Amino acid sequence: MEDFVPSKVFLTKGVGRHKYQLKSFEMALRMAGVAQQNLVQVSSILPPRCKIISREAGLKYLTPGAISYCVMARTDTDEHGRLIAASIGLAVPKEKDKWGYLSEVHNYGMNQKQAADMSEDLAAGMLGTTLGFEVDPDKAWSEKEQVYQSSGLIIRTSNITQTASGQQNLWTTVVAIAMFIFD
Repeated sequence: MEDFVPSKVFLTKGVGRHKYQLKSFEMALRMAGVAQQNLVQVSSILPPRCKIISREAGLKYLTPGAISYCVMARTDTDEHGRLIAASIGLAVPKEKDKWGYLSEVHNYGMNQKQAADMSEDLAAGMLGTTLGFEVDPDKAWSEKEQVYQSSGLIIRTSNITQTASGQQNLWTTVVAIAMFIFD
């Protein structure tokens, strides 16, 4: 069997609200620009040499109805005022022939910065241990980020994060998605 490895990835996010949970999810996917896809969720490996492209460029590769692979974080609530977060973290190794990591955070009660920091921290931590480099897990992300960057093993971390508060009599859904593209 021939390798089935994505060559590109883009990050996107969205929030949806509706009286039905499924419709709320669909509206979040619409805002993210991927509602017309048949999404297949996969685990969180960023393939070697996978190019990170903009959302705008990535959306041009999508064909309505196509089976599309993604890493997705999703959180739903129907509780008024409840804060929800979905975040995808990304860690890219310096060596182009090594794989990187994507992480998913789906949580309640986290603000934008907390969810973003956690997703980057998780992705960098997974990549770091794969490369034989461990950092004290009790340190704050800002401290760990400096250690990872100064190691020279990880060249970049980033995230895409969507947060929202639940509204009265509505479902609220947030999604953060890494969409894979195959050439």
